[in-house]
Amino acid sequence: MVLGDLALDVVLAPARPLEPGTDVPGRVVLRQGGSAANVARELAGRGVGTTLVCAVGRDRAGRALVAALRGVGVTVRAARPAGVPTARIGIVIDASTGERSFVADRGAADRLVPGDLRAGWFARADLLHLPAYSLLGSPLGEAGAAAVALARDAGARVSLDLASVAPLLAAGRAAAQALVRPVSPDLLFATAAEAAAFLGEATLEGLLAFAPLVVVKRGQEGATALARAGTAAGAAGDATAALVLDVPTRPLAAADTTGAGDAFDAGFLAAWLAVPPTDALRPAVIRRAVAAGHRAAARHLTGLRPELAL
Repeated sequence: MVLGDLALDVVLAPARPLEPGTDVPGRVVLRQGGSAANVARELAGRGVGTTLVCAVGRDRAGRALVAALRGVGVTVRAARPAGVPTARIGIVIDASTGERSFVADRGAADRLVPGDLRAGWFARADLLHLPAYSLLGSPLGEAGAAAVALARDAGARVSLDLASVAPLLAAGRAAAQALVRPVSPDLLFATAAEAAAFLGEATLEGLLAFAPLVVVKRGQEGATALARAGTAAGAAGDATAALVLDVPTRPLAAADTTGAGDAFDAGFLAAWLAVPPTDALRPAVIRRAVAAGHRAAARHLTGLRPELAL
């Protein structure tokens, strides 16, 4: 199960650098987006039964996004608050570097409330995955916390992706850490930049104070996995790394890396959930899951990404 944002991505890919006051040629593409929805889509594509809990507007974009996800096998539990549009994310691709900039109009995505959740949805869930966006703001933050409680009551594990530096650290590092700590995720994902911003001066091992298993995504440099000393998945422990695995990946040239991190999460989760929880911190299991994440990200970067039909 995944809880969080389902959004319309408006991707602007200029063929050359933007020029103030005039236009340049390029592509404008509409796609299904939202970090949570991306993970749900990728999980379903790997044969993992997946439910997305989200909120969309009562508009054509919301209907199209829900239909597209259901079309690939995702069960969508979508609240539809009145008076707010479906989330829209503007993504501008730098023509020179490929770097992405985002303009977020989160709209209905932030309007999911605890009362929208049903305990029965969580009854058979093996895992609840959330991007950190799902813990921020109100009422979405309360809905995210309620979902964690429902998942724990059902015996499910929880994974969390730090997702984006600016929203997570908007109220400061201490507030961000206070937000993550009560979730006590079994698995924490972060990019190297997110990890550094979240921890400050601490080394990566500091992330183990928040989760017994941490995966730090490094783009073309691969990924680093860390696990606590002497713990089973979900157990409490100190933040001393008994295991540090660096798993390389094959560098790929990609003009648009949007969604690659979400694809990595899904690939990792699909492989990680395929083994019993008692084996979740075995080095071979973690290494295979990281490799599966790399393969999922590579397929996302090199495969066709269809435009959303409105």
